[in-house]
Amino acid sequence: MTTHEKAREETASVLNEAGIVITEAEKEKIEIADFGLQSYPVSGLQLLTYCNSPRYCAKELVLFPEQTCPEHLHPPFDGTPGKQETFRCRWGEVYLFVDDPTLALNHGEVAPPAGDEEWYHCQRYIVLRAGGQYTIPPNTRHWFQASAQGAVVSEFSSESRDDLDIFTDPRVRRVA
Repeated sequence: MTTHEKAREETASVLNEAGIVITEAEKEKIEIADFGLQSYPVSGLQLLTYCNSPRYCAKELVLFPEQTCPEHLHPPFDGTPGKQETFRCRWGEVYLFVDDPTLALNHGEVAPPAGDEEWYHCQRYIVLRAGGQYTIPPNTRHWFQASAQGAVVSEFSSESRDDLDIFTDPRVRRVA
């Protein structure tokens, strides 16, 4: 069994533990995003897209314990302002770091990524627990990290064009 096949099985198990029922066909559609980095599963994301159309998108994002989705933004495209997304935590706990000056600065709850200690200390983040949600405006830098338990986050958004995402780290590629 490959690393991605194991991750797909574990993702289905986490969704089940969170009380989210998926079909066998959906289980086969679980995407493992390793972002072209060698650090998967430390950096990465598992997701199941239910629907993605020009009008809206619905996904489940599964983060393994302390897994991080790298910083990125969703830029304008085809006359739109870019993807706006609402994250709603269904299970576990996730730290959502957002480039939003209206949020208070946070210190000390989450370990900064190695080498990013200085950058981390000027970050603003929201702690989402089951039932908590936050809407990220289009074209806004953000990244997120699961707690030691892991997390399941439902994403509701405008059209998702992952191929257009802009990552802060030039090594990152959006690879399924």
